Amino acid sequence: MTKKQRALAMIEKLKEIYPLAECTLDYEDAWQLLVGVRLAAQCTDARVNIVLEVLFDKYPTVEALAKAEPEEIEAIVRPCGLGKSKARDISACMRILHEKYNDRVPETFEEILSLPGVGRKSANLIMGDVFGKPAIVTDTHCIRLVNRMGLVDGIKDPYKVEMALWKIIPPEEGSDFCHRLVIHGREVCDARNPKCDQCPVAELCKQVLTKK
Repeated sequence: MTKKQRALAMIEKLKEIYPLAECTLDYEDAWQLLVGVRLAAQCTDARVNIVLEVLFDKYPTVEALAKAEPEEIEAIVRPCGLGKSKARDISACMRILHEKYNDRVPETFEEILSLPGVGRKSANLIMGDVFGKPAIVTDTHCIRLVNRMGLVDGIKDPYKVEMALWKIIPPEEGSDFCHRLVIHGREVCDARNPKCDQCPVAELCKQVLTKK
């Protein structure tokens, strides 16, 4: 079985198991997801969602958040860790959205990627979830699982994993596939204690197959 054949089979199987492929960060507008993704670095989505509720209650618009001082933002986002740097990036990002983009998130990958604190993972998430464009979000779950499953071979660099997956994942499937990998990684394919005996895609997983 080639990597592409395995990937296509994985996509269809995971669709059956996890029909709803959604981002676990709470947001209503693109700019809110942008803030949430920055806070999610080295922090759980559950904790981020709690902090986001407080943050957006106080600063409900791009303009309001853009006018807030970084120190004010830091006081709220500190529970997410790395408060100073995250607050600085959020402040700078919102000011650019307010001053340059009329309080809206730009719709091209390059423009989103140019915003303060935004990397390829965040830009891809915005492109896929908000704008419905082809996207591959290489977070820690994605990188770990595609290596384990045999879709890539020992690649840990997020950019290299993304480029390798673009070659075997249909563009329209990338975003949802990555969301399903996150769910599967949390519920079944745990990093420390993977439940291989309960895994519904075990027959496609290279790691499992090599043990037989």
